[in-house]
Amino acid sequence: MSKMDETVPALVTGQASTDAVTEQPVNVYIWDMDETLILLKSLLDGSYAGAFDGLKDREKSTEIGKRWENLILELCDEHFFYEEIENYNEPYLNALNEYDDGRDLTSYDFEADSFSSPYDDANKKKLAYRHRAIGEKYAKGLEKILDQHMVKVCNDQYSLTDKYTDGWLSSAHKLLEEALGKSASAPTAKSSSINCIVTSGSLIPSLAKCLLYRLDDVVSSDNVYSSWEVGKLQCFKWIKERFDGPNVRFCAIGDGHEECTAAQIMKWPFIKIEFRPEAHHRFPGLDMPTVQTYMDVIYESSSKDG
Repeated sequence: MSKMDETVPALVTGQASTDAVTEQPVNVYIWDMDETLILLKSLLDGSYAGAFDGLKDREKSTEIGKRWENLILELCDEHFFYEEIENYNEPYLNALNEYDDGRDLTSYDFEADSFSSPYDDANKKKLAYRHRAIGEKYAKGLEKILDQHMVKVCNDQYSLTDKYTDGWLSSAHKLLEEALGKSASAPTAKSSSINCIVTSGSLIPSLAKCLLYRLDDVVSSDNVYSSWEVGKLQCFKWIKERFDGPNVRFCAIGDGHEECTAAQIMKWPFIKIEFRPEAHHRFPGLDMPTVQTYMDVIYESSSKDG
């Protein structure tokens, strides 16, 4: 994992200059994406609407889901090279950094570089260039990538979805802001906490989802992991290796069995998200005091056992 070290803050790697900084607690939150931070599958198949016993329009749910699918695919194909690199999924955007020679890509002609199989070193360099370009676009945000009309389409879709789901998207975003100490209620709060996403979806569409669902300001592109081939446990291990240190605590939040099992193996707290209206943890509803309680229980118990 040395190729990822350059993206790790000095605070986490123990390179900070003062004891006061290194002693500052670091919380690393590992979020699932689909059916946790965002809703898509349950909108498409009607299961979200079905959980409300007729109070939600199932046809509207499916229509909203299909619009999201189209927007995700359009962003991937037109801006993220997806037609070329769909079959070359990597677990994270910096996975090929060793092949990237740092060349200036300002005038680089991606259409003329003949990226193709075999997946040899030369083509890995070309894929690394594409990953870097995607990361740079991600950092700029949708308003710098899309024209005004498409930005409005995306904003309208977000608002429609948020209203239909009673504020699921906006409340999830607010919680990620609070995790980083960026919430409006505490604008001066300082935090060394980190949000990561580990999703079972492939990497490039997952990055597109982050942009479209407005998660890019609370999760950086290098903190998005695809467990498509490697599994969530491996991603969790990478995250622990990358960020572990004195006073670092981890917490996994998701809706699936795989992340629950992986968290148990890692001895991390796990919070299960469900979209049913009577569910214990959902959006709106889940808050930072609840998340912190889960973490305190696990880590205080671990310190006593130690």
